[in-house]
Formats: sequence, structure tokens, C-alpha cells
Amino acid sequence: LGERVLGFCHYNLPLDTFSKGYEFDTDEINFPVEGLCFVGLMSMIDPPRSNVPEAVCKCRTAGIKVIMVTGDHPITAKAIARSVGIIREDHYTPDEVAEAEGITLEQVDPRKACAIVIHGTELLEMSDEEVDMVLSGYPEIVFARTSPTQKLRIVEGCRRAGWVVAVTGDGVNDAPALRRANIGVAMGITGSDVSKQAADMILLDDNFASIVTGVEEGRLIFDNLKKSIAYTLTSNVPEITPFLLFILASIPLPLGTITILCIDLGTDMVPAISFAYEKAESNIMERKPRDAKRDKLVNSRLISMTYGQIGIIQAMAGFFTYFVIMGENGFLPWTLLGLRKDWDNKNGYVTDSFGQEWNYDNRKTLEFTCHTGFFISIVVVQWADLIICKTRLNSLFRQGFKNYYLIFGLIFETALAVFLAYCPWLDTALRMHGLRLEWWCTPISFSILIFVYDEIRKLIIRRRPGGWVERETYY
Repeated sequence: LGERVLGFCHYNLPLDTFSKGYEFDTDEINFPVEGLCFVGLMSMIDPPRSNVPEAVCKCRTAGIKVIMVTGDHPITAKAIARSVGIIREDHYTPDEVAEAEGITLEQVDPRKACAIVIHGTELLEMSDEEVDMVLSGYPEIVFARTSPTQKLRIVEGCRRAGWVVAVTGDGVNDAPALRRANIGVAMGITGSDVSKQAADMILLDDNFASIVTGVEEGRLIFDNLKKSIAYTLTSNVPEITPFLLFILASIPLPLGTITILCIDLGTDMVPAISFAYEKAESNIMERKPRDAKRDKLVNSRLISMTYGQIGIIQAMAGFFTYFVIMGENGFLPWTLLGLRKDWDNKNGYVTDSFGQEWNYDNRKTLEFTCHTGFFISIVVVQWADLIICKTRLNSLFRQGFKNYYLIFGLIFETALAVFLAYCPWLDTALRMHGLRLEWWCTPISFSILIFVYDEIRKLIIRRRPGGWVERETYY
């Protein structure tokens, strides 16, 4: 039934042997344990909270292994572990398999036993290698009748396996294990001051389910940081490539430094911050724990996606708008190659593809218009980038648009871009000129391409988990 049963007895100890201040040792027993007078039994139960089984199930789904370490009797510990789901109903311990098949423990097939309950005395006789085999060989483990020293030994074994270990405790004797764990969790209500000082985190409600909630919040924060970084880094490619072509191909400068500042310090700021308010994806607690050595906040796959894929499409959108504006004003794309020297000559004239001559002032007005067009193109493709960064795996149609801060960021960057492009006195201060409506439309096709491309990528990852697309693009 999972109840704790206490047995009471008494024995009159001789004062000459057991004087006042005598130190009793329960490990190496130095007091009588026979000839006691039985007094009676007392049974009591401390039922687990109703939300603990659900929390344990969430842990298992999230790839978190829950190990029960208790001072209770093995039978009591096993009953409690089954009641909260640490040991599932259809999983059996070696002794249960042996009893069901009428064989000895040595004859039990290890593949038939998915759970194990280990008594403290057994643990005391086990070597470190045997402890490691138990920790890695059984998915469901209960340690019963354990001492604080043995709890520390269990933590050491988990650390040797390369796991990130969280330990809960409330007593003074739990302090060493709390300190040795990657994160020690003390109880805020029943915990001692020593355990609270040794812990990294304190549960104010003493509820195991709060730990699971903390794991979910931690994953959400990590996710949202990745999304914000991915969104911010992507626009670096269309910002730097104009200068590369300006130097290598000697074309008139497609994007000015002032417009880059308008992107980095203006239009991108609010949308990037809005990811802090993004809700968790539905599968956030179905993912396995990330590899701390491989899955960094910024990794090679994130750089590949932002710089090598989405960023390239954004740069193509900017240059397409640039060449459209230049072409509609008489400068066809191939005529721009090597034109920089003549273009920046204040005293000379430049002839376009149709024989029209342009003086320096007119050329600069056209150049600043191209700066504005390139700037608007980045804003338009950043619409799609903002939307695709809402999720790392789920489809946008499943996630929805419930982040109103993100919607505000989308409106804000558009409104700011319109203000910078059309405000009358900014053409001198920021060197930006108003655009015709059709020049706003030229990058929209690239924005749609980014959205469709990323939705297909996420669909392939969901359909073929662990495949090449996930290994190379899931950041």
C-alpha cells in the first residue's frame, strides 16, 4: 500500500557499558539488537501530490530520468514509485520476474527486468563499476534505505555517466549531494538552512512538479534566445554583401552606412525583443535533452541557416530591387560593372544605357534612392524572417499568431521604414528618398520564398527525424 510502518520495542541498557554520551553507530552496530521486548506497530502514509504522476510522465517524455533515493523500506519505496509512475505498471524488477517464473535471481534475463530496487546494504557492497552498470542498464531505478553518503555516491555515478544531474533534498545530511550535483534543489518549506545554503535553487512550494515547470521554462528561454539571435544575424548578410560588390565589382554603392544603422538600431530592435514573449512550442517537452557540448546557443547550423541560406535570399532581394531601380532609370545591370570610379567623379558625366547623360547630383539622388530601395527590401524580407523564426520545428500554422508583441514589432518596423523613407526633411539628414509603390513589391516574392522554403524544411524534419536535413539545418 505504500505506507510506512514503524516497529517499537524497548531494551534496558546497562549503564556501565552505555554511559551518558555513548555514540551509537548504525553502520557498525555497537548495541544489542536481540532480546528486545516488542511494543507495537504504527502505520502512516505521506501521499504524493496529485500532480506528481503527470510531472514524472512529462520528465520521461522529455528524456529526463527520474531516480528515487529514499530512506524508506524497499517494499514501501517500490509501492510509492509505482503510484507516481517512476516504475510503470507493466515494468517489473528482477525479484518480481524471478517470483513470477519460479527461478532464482541469477537466472533472470536482464532484458525482462526494466526496473530495479536496490537496498542500501547492497549498494554498500557494490563497486563503482557495478553502480555505473545499474545506472546505465535500468531505465527505472529506486534506491531504498540509503544513507547521505550513499546518496552522494549515486550522484557521483550519474556525473561519471556524463549526465546533467539535479538533486533534491531537505536535510542537513543532503548538503554534500546538493553541492556535488549540477543543480541542487532544496525545499523551501521543510528544508533546513544548511540544505538551502548548499542548493542552487529553492522550491518555495516543496512541489516536484515545480521542477518540471522550471525545466519547461528553461527550454523556452533557450529557444527564444536562439530565435532572437537567428532573426538578428540574418540581416547581416544583405548588409555586408553590397559593400563586397562595391569593392570587388566596382558598382555604385547599393546600400549606405546610415541605412544599415536604421536597420540595426531601428527596424530590427522591437521585433528581436518580441521573441522574449513567444509561447512554447507544443513539442518543447517531447524533445530529448540537448547535448551541452554540441548544441550551443550559437552553433554551426544556426550560422549556416542565417548566413548561408536565409541571408543569401535576403541579399538577392536587395540586389534585385537595386537593379530594378537602376534599370528603370536607364542603367542596365551589366553596365554598372566597373562604373564606380566614373560614378563618384564630381566633375564628370556618366552616360546610361540609353545615351542619357547624368551629372553628379542626379547620380547621387539615384544612388540614395537605391539605398532606400535596398533598405525597404531588407525590411520586407525581414517580415518573413520574423515569422519563420517563431518556431524551430513546428509549422507556423500550428503555432499561430498569439504573440501580440511580435505583431506589434511587425507593424512597428514597417511604420518606421515608411517614416524614414517618406519624411520630407530626412532626405538630407539620412540620405533616403521616397520610393514608388512598385519598388515596394519587388522583394515580396523573395519574402514568400523564404516562408515557403522554411516551412518545407520544418516539414521534412518532422517527417524524417534524425535525417540529413535535421542534422544540417536544425539549430
